[in-house]
Amino acid sequence: MNRLRIPAYTRDIERIVASDLPWADLANTSVLITGATGMIGTLLVDVLMRANELHGLHCRVIAISRDASRAQKRLPYHDDRLFSIEELEIGSFGARPSERADFIFHLASPTHPRAYASNPIGTIQANVIGLQNLLDYAAAENSRRILFASSVEIYGENRGDTERFDEGYCGYIDCNTVRAGYTEAKRLGEAMCQAYRAQLGIDAVIARIARAYGPTLLPSDSKALSQFIHNALAGRDVTLKSTGMQRFSYLHASDVVSGILYLLFKGSSGEAYNLADEANDTKLIDLAHMVAEIGGVSVVLDLPDAVEQAGYSKATYALMDGTKTRNLGWGAAYTLPAGIKQTLEVLRETSIL
Repeated sequence: MNRLRIPAYTRDIERIVASDLPWADLANTSVLITGATGMIGTLLVDVLMRANELHGLHCRVIAISRDASRAQKRLPYHDDRLFSIEELEIGSFGARPSERADFIFHLASPTHPRAYASNPIGTIQANVIGLQNLLDYAAAENSRRILFASSVEIYGENRGDTERFDEGYCGYIDCNTVRAGYTEAKRLGEAMCQAYRAQLGIDAVIARIARAYGPTLLPSDSKALSQFIHNALAGRDVTLKSTGMQRFSYLHASDVVSGILYLLFKGSSGEAYNLADEANDTKLIDLAHMVAEIGGVSVVLDLPDAVEQAGYSKATYALMDGTKTRNLGWGAAYTLPAGIKQTLEVLRETSIL
């Protein structure tokens, strides 16, 4: 079934579109989204297209994808004159969108362990070359704002001197590993936003996103929680590939989308903001049992293969302080149990394209 016909999914879209945000700022503008077929990009496209209907925005939505045919299946709006798909490898040197955009969301990046390990060059290119392409494009087109999707990963390992990472924290990262390509590329991406802002006057805002999950996740996603969900959907036991003592912050995809919209509209230029909520913090082992219980399966222990192991984060305690974003008026709608239940409910009714 089409996800846009599933009430458990569309309720989130309606909730976000009804948020107290200055939607009129998007009237008669254009929004460009890289990574538009990813977990966050897909839901963001759905929200913006519904906002067009509800608020009469006449806002053009430009979806950038490496595979136009796949994007057409994933994003069912190709007959809508306010929507377009452009096939473009944004991480290639000199890649440039053909249409002008007022607002830019740079969401394109490998975001899971197997991708980091199997395509480390592409991981870096998406976050460095891709971002540079977009910053140059924003400068040439006089775009109004670019939002760069960064990550909790930029904090590295907790040095043991804080319970939660606020936006000023900086932990340890071993840069001489394949896995560091993702983290260091995100760090460099943030520095690039600051450089372009200082030298060329680009208006950039940065979203540091907690570990995300939700009903738009892809079958290829090898993050631990995504694999828990895939297994539960298939009726297989949830596989835990460590002792599970790691403690992380998680966030439902719809809360990520509402968060980045708050930052687009209300975030201060040049600032970085954590997207996280304390109610979604948990140990990995507790998360595995939570998914197993909701999915009606059990938890088993199995060691990762070499490719997976190379892509795993070394961080074991990475909780985020979301105060700065909450001060803009944003708040998460989902707790972990409710979010996992909704994710399983939607994915059981639809196929993941």
